[in-house]
Amino acid sequence: MRVVFAGTPEVALPSLRAIASSAHELVGVVTRPDAPQGRGRKLVASPVAQLAEELDVPVLKPQHPKDPDFQEQLRGLRPDCCPVVAYGALLPQSALDIPEHGWVNLHFSILPAWRGAAPVQRALWAGDEFTGATTFRIVRALDAGPTYGVVTERIRETDTAGDLLGRLAEAGAPLLVATLDGIEDGALVARPQPGEGVSSAPKIAVEDAEVRWSEPALAVDRRVRACTPAPGAWTTFEGERLKVGPVRPDPEADALEPGVLAVSKNAVHVGTGTVPVRLGAVKAFGKKQMAAADWARGLRDASGTRLGASPDASPAASPVEG
Repeated sequence: MRVVFAGTPEVALPSLRAIASSAHELVGVVTRPDAPQGRGRKLVASPVAQLAEELDVPVLKPQHPKDPDFQEQLRGLRPDCCPVVAYGALLPQSALDIPEHGWVNLHFSILPAWRGAAPVQRALWAGDEFTGATTFRIVRALDAGPTYGVVTERIRETDTAGDLLGRLAEAGAPLLVATLDGIEDGALVARPQPGEGVSSAPKIAVEDAEVRWSEPALAVDRRVRACTPAPGAWTTFEGERLKVGPVRPDPEADALEPGVLAVSKNAVHVGTGTVPVRLGAVKAFGKKQMAAADWARGLRDASGTRLGASPDASPAASPVEG
């Protein structure tokens, strides 16, 4: 088939490479416009655009896929199907109707669970044992189209969102190619999603990533891992923001009040609503990331001081209970 791939971030690259090396004819790539990055705010092409240029494939960068000029360009490429991985823009019906076999999305959950922008983060945060990736035909309703295939992946106890998303991106790439193969030869028919088991995965905001030390250690652990690397879990120390890497619940540590620090020679513990957690890496404002013990050595008598807001403050709702 003639295919036009749509995607933007690094997580889409395994699928783009797989399609480029498949029997399908990659005739174009659609991605988000160049975005300002770094201190100089220089415009930088997306990872997908950069790879497409290396592959010598035409790149389309519409401000929005509803733009008539973009849709005319897409028609000119005569795609039979448009595979999608993390493109980042809603597709109007007029664009969905252009390829004969529609737009086929690789979504990083087992649909209908975790429809939305942050399926991997939400699965981690909720404590799911398994997740996966699903291919489905895009319709106007969010991630609600009929599905073609699925792969599953066990969630490990130490997984961050970045770890898990990386594995799913690699596992999902051959699934997406196999889906295109099945559509082309007519062997694969999309099936409607079940009406039960639907859950939503809205984008995680920076405010959501603030650690609530009054929550149980399990909930603290899940929040931090779900928000790593983006948007990045954080707390405050002496009025300044402190970024927090993955933590480890430590039931053998001495009890501490929520948010209170206990510093030893090689470890830093923080109290939670249950057992303390041991801090991993932290990043203070204006500093490089470092091990928590190294950070604490630069402080004066940090033991007994508190991270975050007072435990009497009302925390935002958490998706993890107990």
